[in-house]
Amino acid sequence: MSTPPADRPLWRPDPARAAASRLVAFQAWAAEHHGAPAAPLAPVADDSEAAARYAALHAWSTDDLDRFWTAVTTWFDVRFSTAPDAVLADPAMPGARWFPGARLNYAEHALRAAEDPDRADLPAVLHVDETTDRPVTLTWAELRRQVGSLAEALRTQGVRPGDRVGAYLPNIPQAVVALLATAAVGAVWTSCAPDFGARSVLDRLQQIEPAVLFAVDGYRYGGKEHDRTDVVAELRRELPTLRAVVHVPLLGSPAPEGALGWDDLVAADTDPVFEAVPFDHPLWVLYSSGTTGLPKAIVQSQGGILVEHLKQAALHLDLGPEDRFLWYTSTGWMMWNFLVAGLLVGSTIVTYDGSPGHPDTGALWSVAARTGATVLGTSAAYVIASRKAGLHPGRDLDLSAVRCIGTTGSPLPPDGFRWIYDEVKSDVWLASVSGGTDVCSCFVGGVPTLPVHLGEIQAPCLGAAVEAWDVQGRPLVGEVGELVVTKPLPSMPIGFWNDPDGTRYHDSYFDMYPGIWRHGDWITTTDRGTVVIHGRSDSTLNRQGVRMGSSDIYEVVERLPEIAESLVIGVEEADGGYWMPLFVVLAPGAELDDSLRTRVRTRLRTELSPRHVPDEIIVVEGLPHTLTGKRIEVPVKRLLSGTPLDRAVNPGSVDNLDHLRFFERLGRERRRA
Repeated sequence: MSTPPADRPLWRPDPARAAASRLVAFQAWAAEHHGAPAAPLAPVADDSEAAARYAALHAWSTDDLDRFWTAVTTWFDVRFSTAPDAVLADPAMPGARWFPGARLNYAEHALRAAEDPDRADLPAVLHVDETTDRPVTLTWAELRRQVGSLAEALRTQGVRPGDRVGAYLPNIPQAVVALLATAAVGAVWTSCAPDFGARSVLDRLQQIEPAVLFAVDGYRYGGKEHDRTDVVAELRRELPTLRAVVHVPLLGSPAPEGALGWDDLVAADTDPVFEAVPFDHPLWVLYSSGTTGLPKAIVQSQGGILVEHLKQAALHLDLGPEDRFLWYTSTGWMMWNFLVAGLLVGSTIVTYDGSPGHPDTGALWSVAARTGATVLGTSAAYVIASRKAGLHPGRDLDLSAVRCIGTTGSPLPPDGFRWIYDEVKSDVWLASVSGGTDVCSCFVGGVPTLPVHLGEIQAPCLGAAVEAWDVQGRPLVGEVGELVVTKPLPSMPIGFWNDPDGTRYHDSYFDMYPGIWRHGDWITTTDRGTVVIHGRSDSTLNRQGVRMGSSDIYEVVERLPEIAESLVIGVEEADGGYWMPLFVVLAPGAELDDSLRTRVRTRLRTELSPRHVPDEIIVVEGLPHTLTGKRIEVPVKRLLSGTPLDRAVNPGSVDNLDHLRFFERLGRERRRA
């Protein structure tokens, strides 16, 4: 497929499919009952008219938060066991109070499909791992039964509303059951992936003092078994608040002494009992990467997550009972929590426990084909890896069921857009999205009625008052600015754990613009309403007064086949100078010779900015990442500025400390010079 001109989209929605979307149905109903704009959202020949129609709906959703969120809760039949006194009692940020007086339960909504006799025996969860050829099915009826049994077992162990339940589990159905049972009780869920080492897990769990821990004996990844019995034993020793440990024998090991067996706890034929909790009762704790200190323990509410995820899953991904929803993730990343949101709208969710690149780079595409996934979520990094591996998933696999591909984790470069439409599916809806662990959702993302333009996210999400601001707090269009959210979202944190006066919470998001959420991303909002993400603003490259997001550099550099991955850092020097090195991991067999150096510099100069050509190009064996796979930039900048490693980064938050030690040595050498 040849790339269309810049003003023409890569894809337009099929008119019939768009007209049948949940977003169009919601708008028609909300226009009749809650004052939403009456213009239909179905596609028109003029792309600018389609954008204007969505912009009008979006403006209503952010200008009239009371009516919009009332419409959401009514449209999705949110079950308030006690009705709210208001929608938004106090809109000030931080501290906005949503639906005061209301009581409900998240797990009750996640299991509603099981109440339908026609759906009870249909799959709620399809599970695949590296050892299975065919998915393992957990029906809606069985999911509900297991949740009921486990919730009762938790109550028997003394777990009460507000108690914390921790998990050291991979992306398996047992994790879904445990989350829903925890929510049913009104306890607070938190999870870490089993590839986290003991120190990383303790940095998180010791903050919240769990009463129960679900833990596997090990996991499989990349064709190997990874035993975790020693780590679990250390967790038990270092978490004195534990009243019970539940053993999940993924590798078949017997339960250690004093641990409870998973199978015993889910054996009863028990209907779940759903504790009615306040709207702002904690549902789960998520964590920041923790690269520069202890991870922030981010607390989100049962009601806030429920209404935000209903909106996001149904209206922005158009998910419903006919869908199979697969997003590649681990339980240590917020996308796992969002994957579970598929249950809220009656979708079958697909859990995959394994490497997306085993036995080869195309493994995830194969999982999508085998499970009949209709909505497939992945990362920008995986898309680029697939492109560099020369894969042809659309030619080699049956991906006929896939109607939407979602990407997040880092900005998807234009080459990634092109590759998906060239090699996966020419008529697929590409929903590139961006949000954060901080809200467990998206600020900007997919819209089923809008076209997809090269390198651009379709639009801000409903209810999210997203703008780009300059340093003086003035809105920008067509220029790079800070991503801000000017009005509250229900899924914004109700606070951080162990932050009683809210100081850490305030300083994390509201310090730069009082009363306004500053997310820490550089974005451009275009005059057609789309959004481009340029990377984290706290690692911005600022050379000769010209600011550039690091992801823009990566997009150009990593298009070269010789470069597997790159990292660019801008270091302010004591004499007023500015050093900007580019670190590269070479593809197998490649060499950094004068020819490659010239091509890197020429491409950056001609395709991006002559001011952002690196001062040096340095080969490294590997680059450090967070435990969820994101490039580490700020700690590397600190190391290059001479900060010792133990003060620049939390070692437990990094996938490979040896890669960081290289930058520490380089920083020392530069300081001596």
